[in-house]
Amino acid sequence: MPRKYFPLSPSLWAATAVDAPPTHRLEEDARADVVIVGAGFCGLSAALHLAEQGVRVVVLEAQEIGFGGSGRNGGQVIPGLKYDPSELIDKLGHDRAQPLIEFAAGTVDAVFDLIDKHQMDVPRIRNGWIQGSHTPAALKLAERRVRDWNTQGVAARFLDRDETARLLGTDKYHGGWLDPRGGGIHPLSYVRGLARAAVAAGVKIHTQSPVTKLEASAGNWCARTAQGSQITAERVILCTNGYTDDLWPQLRKTIIDANSFQIATEPLPEHVRRSILPEGHVSSDARNLLLYYRIDHTGRLLIGGRGTFQDPDPSRPDHWSHLESAVAKLFPQTIGIPIAYRWCGRVAITQDYFPHIHEPAPGLLIDIGCQGRGVGLQTRMGQALANYIVSGNRNALPVPPTDIKTFPLYGLHRAYVAAAIAWYKMTDGGL
Repeated sequence: MPRKYFPLSPSLWAATAVDAPPTHRLEEDARADVVIVGAGFCGLSAALHLAEQGVRVVVLEAQEIGFGGSGRNGGQVIPGLKYDPSELIDKLGHDRAQPLIEFAAGTVDAVFDLIDKHQMDVPRIRNGWIQGSHTPAALKLAERRVRDWNTQGVAARFLDRDETARLLGTDKYHGGWLDPRGGGIHPLSYVRGLARAAVAAGVKIHTQSPVTKLEASAGNWCARTAQGSQITAERVILCTNGYTDDLWPQLRKTIIDANSFQIATEPLPEHVRRSILPEGHVSSDARNLLLYYRIDHTGRLLIGGRGTFQDPDPSRPDHWSHLESAVAKLFPQTIGIPIAYRWCGRVAITQDYFPHIHEPAPGLLIDIGCQGRGVGLQTRMGQALANYIVSGNRNALPVPPTDIKTFPLYGLHRAYVAAAIAWYKMTDGGL
């Protein structure tokens, strides 16, 4: 059964974002050097960095700029990958792991540097990220992560229970650790800022132009849209992540497109606002079904986390009740403050929790797998894909291209997710 597509309008971001650059549907056939499918963080970053190197680029987007996960995430910009540096070295060996560690370490810089370079109108803060430890075992994990990143030259530090409570505004954690590189942005304003910068560099962006067919012929690719018009180009980059459909065979079966639910309160009274994340950190905890939260530039508390696999109904506030319950337990000082916004976006999770690059045919490049850290990861991935296309040097890529491998028994993936959620609810020590 196809997943539903909801408009951006129920989200806080859509209500408060800066305007997108003017765009229109692709109505006439055209040519380009590179055609990019998907106007999210990766697609627009790749487009911008290609155009800055003299490449003619057209971006085709099925809905609107930032319609997918790029406009529906929690706005946290967190460095690193699912795996810590020592885990990557154990899995890949030092020589293969270290370039990937350095790539992941620079993902937050990639975002804030682009915002500054192009003077984007993006509310943002960069005071660090805190990961709270909800169990003693998670506290041991925090100690290891501090050691890992200290070894990499990062001034991460361990937090005891009291300091964690002071910096987060809740006493529900045993402690945690602080990574000074993290921050928060208004994600829809950022993705629209990327689009504006790309257009200024010469990129043509066509929204409401879903690509229904990709064909290779005589050394070129043809991307045909639902309205019948097409772009002919030497290269194609496909970067649709959690909103991937059947455009390329089997690709959608390589990920779990899990939902991430989010809510935002009305602006907090000043005395409550000062009691939660008082030093401007962003936070997500160490649960498998993690909770992530921050205070935005308008003084609202935002909190997100995993929910059911089924898409929620925007007319059913009870579909977000698990988050409202978590808010009340984490931050009882907010009880009585209304929830103003509820929304949801998809996260692309791969089998091995690595970002994947595929090159299944000459001239076709695919990026997929953000693992919930898409703001920084996909921004820098777009830059890497652009550099690879221009240089032809595979060392420009953070991971080597691999074959497309689907999840085993993909037809049962909803059952996988439902079972995993039930298990994690029991083992996470939920709120």
